[in-house]
Amino acid sequence: MGEYGFDRIMYGFTRYRSSTSLGDPEDFILLTNHDTAYTDVFIGENHYNQAPMVRWALENEGAGSWAMLAAMQRSKTLTAPERRVLDFNYSMDVKAGYTISFKSVSARSKRAIALTAQRGMTQADIDALWDEHGRDIHLMNNVAHLKILTLPYSAPNRGLTKRQREAFEWVGDGKTMQDIAIIMGLTSATVEKHLRLAREALAVETTAQAVLKAAFAHQMFILEA
Repeated sequence: MGEYGFDRIMYGFTRYRSSTSLGDPEDFILLTNHDTAYTDVFIGENHYNQAPMVRWALENEGAGSWAMLAAMQRSKTLTAPERRVLDFNYSMDVKAGYTISFKSVSARSKRAIALTAQRGMTQADIDALWDEHGRDIHLMNNVAHLKILTLPYSAPNRGLTKRQREAFEWVGDGKTMQDIAIIMGLTSATVEKHLRLAREALAVETTAQAVLKAAFAHQMFILEA
């Protein structure tokens, strides 16, 4: 992206969005090359929850020019928290760019990437560049996004052991606790212990929630090298 004028990027992905929340930040996939002086505030202090372009990405699909931010300022439609986020971004030289909001197959998931222009470039410069190369940029980001979706992922301290994963896979196949115990050569109590520890690791209350979460994170039915 640097060859097209974007030297800082931030890719965000949640599978656990609700009507009032993007989900537990511990479950986010966040990839960025912004420095920590920026991410410690934007992410660490939850600025992303009030960021206008994040809100745009939640409600739209496709590519959005940050020129809309200037229009929102002129029309005075920004809320006070949104203005604070913009002021912080401008102080960190995050002033011009594009946001790509990817198509979601689930109402609970959202994926987007923010492409920040190099320092010294204006939004007009970036819009002109996008007019010429936007289709290629959009395509490359979609390919990268699809690749990321295929990767196994677990948040820190939320991975499954081999035995836990195996027990979940049999649950996913519809086996009873007794069936699983026989298949795995364990007692029912030991199987339940594996499932309980896995629920705790995934920070959920029920086995059904744990199976869904493990499946979303590609921690089940995977081939090992």
